Amino acid sequence: MTDADVVIGLEVHVQLDTDSKMFCGCSTEYDDSPPNTHTCPTCLGLPGALPVVNERAVEYAVKVGKALDCSIAEDTAFHRKNYFYPDLPKNFQITQYDSPINEDGELEISVEDESKSVGIRRAHMEEDPGSLVHKGGSIERSSYTLVDYNRSGTPLLEIVTEPDVESPEEARAVVDKLREILEYLGVFDADRGGALRVDANVSISVDDEEGTRTEVKNIGSTKGVVKALRYEVTRQKNQLKRGGDVQQETRHYDDDRGVTVTLREKAEEKDYRYFREADIPPLETSEYVEEVEIPELPDERRRRFREEYGLSREEASKLTSKKAVADFYEEVADVDSDLAATWVVDELLGELNYRDMTVEDVDAEDFRGLVELVDAGEVTDANAVEAIRASLDGRQGFVEVVEERGLGVADEGETLEACRTAVEENPDAVDDYLSGDDEALNYLVGQVMQATGGGADPATVNEVLREELEGEG
Repeated sequence: MTDADVVIGLEVHVQLDTDSKMFCGCSTEYDDSPPNTHTCPTCLGLPGALPVVNERAVEYAVKVGKALDCSIAEDTAFHRKNYFYPDLPKNFQITQYDSPINEDGELEISVEDESKSVGIRRAHMEEDPGSLVHKGGSIERSSYTLVDYNRSGTPLLEIVTEPDVESPEEARAVVDKLREILEYLGVFDADRGGALRVDANVSISVDDEEGTRTEVKNIGSTKGVVKALRYEVTRQKNQLKRGGDVQQETRHYDDDRGVTVTLREKAEEKDYRYFREADIPPLETSEYVEEVEIPELPDERRRRFREEYGLSREEASKLTSKKAVADFYEEVADVDSDLAATWVVDELLGELNYRDMTVEDVDAEDFRGLVELVDAGEVTDANAVEAIRASLDGRQGFVEVVEERGLGVADEGETLEACRTAVEENPDAVDDYLSGDDEALNYLVGQVMQATGGGADPATVNEVLREELEGEG
């Protein structure tokens, strides 16, 4: 095998965060509910039940279309996609075929500082099937499988890229960027399990000859995207190197074992026997297109943060990767934009992540108060870090912790007294310093900081100690 190129197209399935399902009034808040309790004749596909389109789902689909620079159809329609699967009670899925609501968009991604544009072929509305629970193992090793129809009928948007993706890492960048945009738009719940699932079409082109495509189904995480596609790309390349052929098939990614396994032969478009959904009239979108507005998106906000706050590219990227973090930062930034960025990015986010918490668990106004104390020189950096940790552990206010624990900066008299005491009580360290050992000064600084509860300014302590030690010499 000589010149080999990886060709990947993605199908990203996004659960739209609506209160009710796509074509009925059943609640989508079923995560902690007993199986098969959020169902009705419509989402169970019972004879005579008629679907009604969820208006909020259409609004969200238009939002996504605008954010991805898509062409939004003035008239769109729904179709039946016919296939049998245990979690599809009607034996067909209501989706959009040749008249999707969104087409011809694009997405800018960056991998290792190299930017490229990935085409968005379409982003169409459909309904989610139910879910299968495999008991006793993975899909091919389970003892039996149960079906839960609570999810059946949940609104989905399927975002289909052009085959412009050339590596697993680029695939992850696409998924991460889409997740960011969708979160900023407020159309899906990023913390909900299964809210975003990825199918990937993978082939290896050799010497410009198009390869046979396989589909890897139901990848449930961004890390899983990289692992699944690395495995599948390697599998196909090894197959070709051995002189074998890649079969057109649908494969399942087993996250536990990190491998893809055969599910079934890959169905072709004609196998689904698409036809117009007679129970749903054509949908006019002009009203939605005129009225739906989109907020500032991640890339725009990054640019603004760099221009308005003077942040570095890395700081702006970290602060805008999640909308909640960007909002939080802007509530603190006017104290001092650089200082606020440092304390949010370098200290707060790390401490929150360690405790499996988010900025939604923190009062921005209270954190702003702590940054103001640091900015005014009333709390040292070390004590500010201690205040953050104690506050998050005890669910107390940051400023409250500073006051209760006496973490404010020591006054000049307290600092001078602590320095003199350190010199008097540590003659060995004094002798070592006077003999030319600068490390002894660090020891004495540590004694002063301990005596003042970290409240003394380290630079001031160094200066006072040197003056005291010069007197000793």
